[in-house]
Amino acid sequence: MEEYMNIDNIKLDEDNRCFIIAELSANHGNNINIAKRTIKAAKESGADAIKIQTYTPDTMTIDCDNEYFKINQGTIWDGRYLYDLYKEAYTPWEWHMELKEYANNIGLVFFSTPFDKSAVDFLETMNVPAYKVASFEITDIPLIEYIASKQRPVIISTGIATIDDIQEAIDACRRMNNNNIVLLKCTSSYPAKLEDSNLKTIEDLKEKFNVIVGLSDHSIDIEVSLAAIALGAKVIEKHFILDRDIGGPDSLFSLEPNQFREMVEGVRKIERAIGKVDYELDEKKIKNRELSRSLFIVEDMEPGDTFTSDNIRSIRPGFGLHPKYYNQVIGKTVNDRVKRGTPLSFDLINQ
Repeated sequence: MEEYMNIDNIKLDEDNRCFIIAELSANHGNNINIAKRTIKAAKESGADAIKIQTYTPDTMTIDCDNEYFKINQGTIWDGRYLYDLYKEAYTPWEWHMELKEYANNIGLVFFSTPFDKSAVDFLETMNVPAYKVASFEITDIPLIEYIASKQRPVIISTGIATIDDIQEAIDACRRMNNNNIVLLKCTSSYPAKLEDSNLKTIEDLKEKFNVIVGLSDHSIDIEVSLAAIALGAKVIEKHFILDRDIGGPDSLFSLEPNQFREMVEGVRKIERAIGKVDYELDEKKIKNRELSRSLFIVEDMEPGDTFTSDNIRSIRPGFGLHPKYYNQVIGKTVNDRVKRGTPLSFDLINQ
């Protein structure tokens, strides 16, 4: 595993809690006040960070209505043209600094997904603490190199990627001497079906690429994110909306505050349950061992009587000899008068 990284003084590594990102995306209703209220609600719901997207329709695509630019991939946006979708969804750049300052003032990390070099340059003027690479940009190696060259942590979604695509993206970061890489398992369907989640990939990403791993979750519920924690996810990204009635391209698969809070609480409970590898006996475990089985004398015995399966049993509680000595004891004799219910000890056995 790569050395740990910091995102705005939050440590990401195997020993720290999951970094939870609320994705604002298009869920602002084209109103900066809704965006701020959403950021505040994300903080109150337990998010560690708010992430936006930095593009304009013209930095993302061109205004063209031929068949190539019409969405037809089985998504909720099918039938729309790319330029029109991005025109509706983008976050105005003139909002960015105000939103960043607002988020930082209430204790949230603020960063973004840039979609071209001009967006990276713009975000650099804001001194954002990290960058996200969207799943559909994982093949844009020049853009990834440019992002990585800024020497900030790079979080990469793998939704449409082959193993070779992922390796090339990681290599692009490392060519820029940037090893602060997080890979997010992602299903690039909107919304994503449970059966397409394939969360076992999280463990495989960690093993194959030796980086911090997590999940960008586009399902409509919280179970996928919760399951990811048990599989080693240290970053969870989930779309967040103040109220689905705001509408917008991403509203269907975004969590409202109560759902997001439930997810965060679930994540924190699961983290507590996962804990650490532990075979040591603390005082509580030692005390509880008194309820385990051990060897007891279950009939009154006189000196010289032979231990048999009738007078020696492995029963609860645990104050007698370990049951592993049962076969060694059978056939030997007792050296004292002993009452029924006495824990067997070596001191009572004629050697």
